[in-house]
Amino acid sequence: MATFEDIKGFVFDLDGVITDTAAFHTQAWHQVADKVGVEWDDQLGDALKGISRMDSLNLILERGNKENAFTEDEKVSLATEKNENYLTLVNQMTPANILPGISEFLVALQDQGYQMSLASASKNSPLVLKNLGLSRFFTKAVDPTTLKHGKPDPEIFRRGAELLALDPSQCIGVEDAAAGVAAINAAGETSIGIGNPETLASADINFTKTTLLTLDNIKSAMDR
Repeated sequence: MATFEDIKGFVFDLDGVITDTAAFHTQAWHQVADKVGVEWDDQLGDALKGISRMDSLNLILERGNKENAFTEDEKVSLATEKNENYLTLVNQMTPANILPGISEFLVALQDQGYQMSLASASKNSPLVLKNLGLSRFFTKAVDPTTLKHGKPDPEIFRRGAELLALDPSQCIGVEDAAAGVAAINAAGETSIGIGNPETLASADINFTKTTLLTLDNIKSAMDR
């Protein structure tokens, strides 16, 4: 693992790190599952975290043995419907939806001269950041439509480092999903996992909640 002094930039996931739109995604996918007649449970909801829209839809259809029941056009239509459901919810977001401690952490990073980029698979991340009032921190964001591979492939986090003109070894990636942590590790960045230490066992550093995400805590963890 790099030393704290090596670090020049932070590459952030959005969902579960900066804000929690997971509940909105869950609600929107639940509506789609109901529509196609697939039984919903928490396990299915968890399986959809951190993966792309079409991969999520295919997982839902596989769960109900309906992967061959729809044409590609119909699948695109279902995924679009999910996104419209989701956007209705996202449009009601405000800075009150920023996770605890994150605003303070972003200000601290900016004050200390660290660079920041966003590595979110969500095409809606610009809208989410705007509604949260955080766009100014993320003038550099990976465009998910240009990616060939989803997490756990390292492509998105490598791109996040490239946007900052930094080597991956100079970056910390922040994630809340196991697939995301795997992507950070494969990119050669230091990984911080936010959430359950068992689920995120492969993270270099683990914080159980966003309020623990501070430069002092990161330095302590890296200098151990």
